Amino acid sequence: MSQVKKVDGIDIHIDGEGEETIVMIHGWPDTYRMWDAQVADFKHRYRCVRFTLPGFDPDSQRRVYSLDAVVRSISYVINAVSQNKKKVILMLHDWGCVFGYEYYMRNKQQVAAIIGVDIGDANSVETRRARSFAQKLGVSSYQNMLSLAWAIGGPIGNMITRSMANKLGAPSVREYIGSQMNYPYYILSAGEAGSYRNLQAFVPKVPMLYIYGVRKPFMFHSNSWLEKVEARKGNKIVPFNTDHWPMVRQPERFNKVVQDWLPMPSAQPEHEGESPAEDEVADG
Repeated sequence: MSQVKKVDGIDIHIDGEGEETIVMIHGWPDTYRMWDAQVADFKHRYRCVRFTLPGFDPDSQRRVYSLDAVVRSISYVINAVSQNKKKVILMLHDWGCVFGYEYYMRNKQQVAAIIGVDIGDANSVETRRARSFAQKLGVSSYQNMLSLAWAIGGPIGNMITRSMANKLGAPSVREYIGSQMNYPYYILSAGEAGSYRNLQAFVPKVPMLYIYGVRKPFMFHSNSWLEKVEARKGNKIVPFNTDHWPMVRQPERFNKVVQDWLPMPSAQPEHEGESPAEDEVADG
């Protein structure tokens, strides 16, 4: 069964009738459609919930959505779809990781497990130090260009955004990509809406599966972060021979890795593996 319900102005797409709910949150320059291959597979066993992040829809009002505003929207969605207040599984990618990790840190009691895709401790000192000068220049170049596109807006802003998305190999359909979805980069560069200085260090105390692509000019995690995450019982790290979008490039393998791992979190007692050492698994 497939249904759409509206909460806080957001269209929530729900597929499947499983007892466990997977909430899928995309990143840039994507929409809820990015998870099509996962929903087609997982809906037979799980209840799949997805939505387009505030401001990312082509018809969205062009505005800056603060960290608190986005996390609040995620909270509204999860509260609306949670069955009998049961914990949900988060499946996150790119900015979906940033916002989803922050949601978890503020609402630990709502999350059973986390599947993070390609974004780990992206803003940590360790990650920045591991990058060469050329890699640092590459990161700042694309982020500043997207910030500029948001500031310009209109047809020119859209053209710049779509050109950058094409350059980065983004799989999203061109007509769904626009400068209105660049506000996170504008916040990063211009410090608007409180910037992201209030992001909490991500310390997962629930089982976590981390999947990332290795064919990229730079990584969004540090090796030390990978080691700390993998050291916790129940967690798993899986590299893919893909770019930033492993769930799109290798959907069959991605889905199998996720489905093989998912029974493990539900079988693990909530208290198991929690210790002071877990606090070291942070963004830095």
